[in-house]
Amino acid sequence: MSKKPVTYQDVKAARRRIQSRIYRTPLTHSHRLSTDHTSYYLKLESQQITNSFKVRGTLNKLSALAEKKGRKKVAAVSSGNHGAGLSYAASIMPDFEVVIFVPTSTPAAKIDKMQYYGADVRREGENFNRTRRIAFDFCRQNEHLMVDPDSDIEVIAGQGTIVQEVLDQNPAVDTIIVPVGGGGLITGIAVAARQLRPDITIVGVQTSACPAFVRAIEEDTFYETYPIEESICDGLVGGVGEIPFQMADDCIDEMMEVSEERIRKAVPFIIGEEKAVAEPAGAAGVAAVRENPYRFSGDEIAIIISGGNIDAGLIKELFNEVY
Repeated sequence: MSKKPVTYQDVKAARRRIQSRIYRTPLTHSHRLSTDHTSYYLKLESQQITNSFKVRGTLNKLSALAEKKGRKKVAAVSSGNHGAGLSYAASIMPDFEVVIFVPTSTPAAKIDKMQYYGADVRREGENFNRTRRIAFDFCRQNEHLMVDPDSDIEVIAGQGTIVQEVLDQNPAVDTIIVPVGGGGLITGIAVAARQLRPDITIVGVQTSACPAFVRAIEEDTFYETYPIEESICDGLVGGVGEIPFQMADDCIDEMMEVSEERIRKAVPFIIGEEKAVAEPAGAAGVAAVRENPYRFSGDEIAIIISGGNIDAGLIKELFNEVY
């Protein structure tokens, strides 16, 4: 494309808007993953406000709307974290009303968080694709602005603010591994990284239960929806965002799949060995490294642990499988 939808100037503007309202999350060295030749670091967005990176994008979006005196009625379709981020952002800004549509299978921990911050949460649709259709029908019939988690310029730019922190914490990082659902996170990260350190390698990881972005790149096809097998990674299923698809050639160096089995094992590994909390979607990067230990060629590799919203019952189940 001759003109990129999301630019580094958008990321800089996002950083200005939100940096005083978010946490600067830790970048911790992983002794268990690192080898004599490669050092791995975990960027713990699971310790961000709402326990997910999503609040970066939603805060930037609502801040931009407030600056422009735009609409104050907003909606989202979410498996949990995007909805919680939007709910939190609205709770600290005046006059916003939020409706969140979630699949009926959404974990209780994520619904509770959205409701805690004051959102009107509606459990409709047996899977993400069906819930998405219901949510868009609602917005067409009402005055709500749909805040897309993956194909909104301000949301994507907000996610890109992670990169400046990573490079401030370790300027030697040469590879960033990112969990991928619709692609908003990896696109924001790549836009910032290409400007700040053009030589950084950007690797995306998807669950094999819904490899929509992997197939979109392989087949050069925009999969707005995609078949979903049963998955533990509610945050990584569904279709591809339009802007991430448009920008994929410039943003992503490699996309890979990781098995659900490895992701299930990665959660207790992170909790038990790394002493950090990660939900299954947030653990995808660690799962990829453990499944493919010799695939990554960088010397200093940062893995984005994108979220930590996980039910206690699921933690117990996954620990029982491993230990």
